[in-house]
Amino acid sequence: MLNGWQLHKTLNTLRSGGVIAYPTEAVWGLGCDPFDQAAVERILEIKRRPMHKGLILVAGDMAQIDFLLRPLSADQRATLARHWPGPVTFLIPDLHEQIPVWVKGKHRSVAVRISEHPLIRQVSESFGGPVVSTSANPAGRTPARDRLQVNLYFNGEVDTITAGELGKQSQPSRIIDLCSGKVLRG
Repeated sequence: MLNGWQLHKTLNTLRSGGVIAYPTEAVWGLGCDPFDQAAVERILEIKRRPMHKGLILVAGDMAQIDFLLRPLSADQRATLARHWPGPVTFLIPDLHEQIPVWVKGKHRSVAVRISEHPLIRQVSESFGGPVVSTSANPAGRTPARDRLQVNLYFNGEVDTITAGELGKQSQPSRIIDLCSGKVLRG
C-alpha cells in the first residue's frame, strides 16, 4: 500500500496525463488514464508497441467497470465474479463502444482484470476507475521484475515509479475470451 504522499504523487501523475510504473501480481507494469489518448500513445511509444495490439485495463472492483458489465448476460457476469479479484484477464465485448480505440486496438473487446493486488486496488479506487496496465518492458524484452529494471528500461521516460512489491504470481495473468471461453495466454 502507498503512503499518503506516494498515493498523491501517483494520482497527480495519472490525472495530469503522465505515465506511472507500478508493481502488479507478477511483473512491473506501466499505466496511465485510459481515456487520455496522449498518455496512452506515450506508453505505446516508450514500449515500442503497436496500437493495434491493444492494452489491458486493471481495476480494484467490478463496480469501476460496471458500464462494461451491464450489457453482459447473467452467466457471463457470474463467470467474471468467480475469477475476480484475481490474476485472470478477460476479453469483454465493448458492445456500446465505450473504450477508446487507442486502448482496444483493432479489437471489438477490451482486456480487463480486477486485481487482488493491494496497490492496484488502492490506486484504481482513489483514481475512480480503471487504469492501463501493460508490462514494463520494451517490446520483445523480458518484463521488469523490479524497480531497478524499470529504471534501466525507461530511464527518464516514466513520470512516477511507485513503491511496492510484486504479488505472488510467477507469470503474467491468464487471458480468456469471455464469449468463447478460449484461453489466449496462460
